[in-house]
Amino acid sequence: MKINGTIEQKRPYPSPNPHVRLTEVLYWSCGYRVKGLLAEPLHPGNHEGILYLRGGIQNIGMVRPARIAQFAAKGFVVFAPYYRGNRGGEGRDEFAGEDRYDAVYGVDVLKQFLSVNRIHLFAFSRGGIMALWTAILRNDITSTVTWSGVSDIILTYEERNDMRRMMKRVIGGNPNTAPDAYDERQPFAQLNDITGSLLIIHGKKDVNVGIEHANRLEEALVKEGKVFESWYFSEYDHFFPTKINKQIINELTNWMKRQGG
Repeated sequence: MKINGTIEQKRPYPSPNPHVRLTEVLYWSCGYRVKGLLAEPLHPGNHEGILYLRGGIQNIGMVRPARIAQFAAKGFVVFAPYYRGNRGGEGRDEFAGEDRYDAVYGVDVLKQFLSVNRIHLFAFSRGGIMALWTAILRNDITSTVTWSGVSDIILTYEERNDMRRMMKRVIGGNPNTAPDAYDERQPFAQLNDITGSLLIIHGKKDVNVGIEHANRLEEALVKEGKVFESWYFSEYDHFFPTKINKQIINELTNWMKRQGG
């Protein structure tokens, strides 16, 4: 078996930004070859790294080249795992089960393109719970940003009637029939292992991932004595308007650069 995080193959990928180079990467995670997309600024510099953790499952919420190029244009090297079983990658997307290691070892992929040891996690929606687990399982994360992020997988099942069939299939039942499978996805009991800074961003009108996810995460972080920031927006839902989105990306990338220094 290849060492986790080993790159098996790279191929150029069309970039929407002339100042950003995109590369599709095939790497090893838990014996599977998993794919992801790398974005690198073309201008030289000691760029920090962002592991971008997508939302959704399978083709829903798939990594968008323009999105990660947007972060790379801010001066970061960005790597976005597709998660196993997606876009020709091996294995099966488990919705924050063993596929969390695709994110954990995605950090090792990202490090191979950096000259400085500063790694940030940026997560959206389902990516939120992937980011929390990555921050728990690694001790080299400078900061974690979870935007409209899932923190409680049981709450997701309760909130999203439209996702229950998928969750039963992927996870192996519902929270009553497969409690262990849901409990092992819950990060709250291990939040004390997070060493980096944390930022929670959420729209209070979000019906895809309700604000209660942010509330429960905050409550658990307070209980563990963790320092964190919260940026809540009362007027927005799961997807913020383009202009506001750009402003927040500018603010959060500046926030990242200030952390751990």
